[in-house]
Amino acid sequence: MTEVLIVVGVLVAASLFGLWWQRRDGRVVEATVNDERLGPAELGTDLGSRATLVQFSTAFCQPCRAARATLAHVARDTDGVVHVEIDAEHHLDLVRRLNILRTPTTLILDAHGRVVRRASGAPRLADVRAALPT
Repeated sequence: MTEVLIVVGVLVAASLFGLWWQRRDGRVVEATVNDERLGPAELGTDLGSRATLVQFSTAFCQPCRAARATLAHVARDTDGVVHVEIDAEHHLDLVRRLNILRTPTTLILDAHGRVVRRASGAPRLADVRAALPT
């Protein structure tokens, strides 16, 4: 009987963790990086006049493809917004500096390059649009 209770407890714990992870994945939150700024030198392109969407990806990351499509769509349809994709494997200095723990991770920069919001996982289109600085 004890074994059955252990198995049930593990299944309940795993289910709760899965639900928590699913709710958290891709959610856009306020950035916790203290006044961190990125500029054209780090990004390889000019900043957007309204916002810059910086996506950290890796070559074999499946969710990165969905994030790329979403962020490119927002940049294409919104004036003053630029999308930049950075290969995390080739920019480990930025990954460490910005505390990037997984891919895709999206940073939303204001017009001055300050990190204002971030999302770990593939963000939803409505969330990205709502998170853009005005």
